Amino acid sequence: MRQLTLTYGDIESAAARIAGRVRPVTLAPADPAPRSTPGAYELWLALEFMQHTGSFKARGAQNFLQSHRDAGALPDAGVTIASGGNAGLACAWAARQQGVPATVFLPATAPEVKVAKLRSYGADVRLTGTEYAEALAACEHFAASTGALASHAYDHPLIAAGAGTLLEEIHARLPDLDTVVVAVGGGGLFTGVATAAGHHGIRTVAVEPRNCRALNAAIEAGRPVDVPVDSIAADSLGARRTSEMALTTAQQADVHSILVPDEQIVRARQYLWADRRVAVEHGAATALAALTGPDAAYRPSPGERVAVVLCGANTDPGDLA
Repeated sequence: MRQLTLTYGDIESAAARIAGRVRPVTLAPADPAPRSTPGAYELWLALEFMQHTGSFKARGAQNFLQSHRDAGALPDAGVTIASGGNAGLACAWAARQQGVPATVFLPATAPEVKVAKLRSYGADVRLTGTEYAEALAACEHFAASTGALASHAYDHPLIAAGAGTLLEEIHARLPDLDTVVVAVGGGGLFTGVATAAGHHGIRTVAVEPRNCRALNAAIEAGRPVDVPVDSIAADSLGARRTSEMALTTAQQADVHSILVPDEQIVRARQYLWADRRVAVEHGAATALAALTGPDAAYRPSPGERVAVVLCGANTDPGDLA
């Protein structure tokens, strides 16, 4: 039976399984506001873009493949995955560590920087269609015809549990954290982080582009539904439908679902470059966009301790100069 609910125990198991195999997250304090500033809150940046392969996805991929290795269930045909880019990178990286081939299906619209990096990991890259859903259909056909192990960009408990180890590391460093802010695509990072956050009594703010709102639409409808995909951050947040696990997590945990416009995402990304010389992809800037600008979608309470996850940096920084 398919697992529809992630547990904190799943995340604990993932943390033990991938210990020493991924980079611990780096936390950086944002510039504090003067004490006299009305409504001042404490802001931390979780620099997960410094993870192997340039995104948090390495955690889930490592957990997925190591779990199958431990169970003696890694086939000679290797592993296959459909991805907007980052999950494929993580899968190819983990597969190379495990000594098995990786076949990665991407939309033809995937950024060239991600395609080139995938090939550098030795992956067989297949460009299919213009949306993630089309790449996924091709990947599923490939798995059925070759016997390759099918991974998933977000809709698998091992993938989500691996992502949840990020919050465990943040909590260990910031035990008094009140709120974690994460960008949401298909929902793997959100599911893992929100599950761990709920265990520790931490609020999760789930941020999506206004025109890539798979989780927000599912919460509204009470079930996963297909949504249009049209955002500058669609290469990493462009899932047409969220997972059942993500919706269940959103319904059970202390979660605030927030939408931001593309213009705000662009401004947040430009701010990170101008202020810190940090070049993240638009998907990562989406989380920070919820807190920035005069029309900030999420306004922390005075004294609230907030961590924003900057989840990936597989981007061409040419437009940041």
